[in-house]
Amino acid sequence: MHSPLIAPMAAHAALAAFLYVLLTVARAPAVWGIGRRADGGNPWAGVEPRIGANLSNQFEWPLFFHVACLLLLQTQAGPMAVALAWTFVAGRVLHSAVQILTGNVRLRGAVFTLNFLAVLGLWGEVLMTLRR
Repeated sequence: MHSPLIAPMAAHAALAAFLYVLLTVARAPAVWGIGRRADGGNPWAGVEPRIGANLSNQFEWPLFFHVACLLLLQTQAGPMAVALAWTFVAGRVLHSAVQILTGNVRLRGAVFTLNFLAVLGLWGEVLMTLRR
């Protein structure tokens, strides 16, 4: 029987893979000359650094998400842990959209808080599991 925590972990990995593809597309005009503007410019030049920064973000706080999930995989993860894991993934998708499409730092911070609290909740679940 597989744990319901595998799906949100895989969804986050899929988000990171999507961001790698998006970054490759954004860099294609500069690296391979594919998709350049008529003037030779890169139509993605303004958003490419935000995509790269967001991709880097996927390997910072999310590390704590994956470690908590791996620890919870050793137990029977309850519905709260699964809900927190999906909340984290939804927050990461929203965080990516805000960072890449808007550059709105205040909104991005609010969305990050959702991710932050979801992971803290997962770690609370880990600690509660250890006490049992």
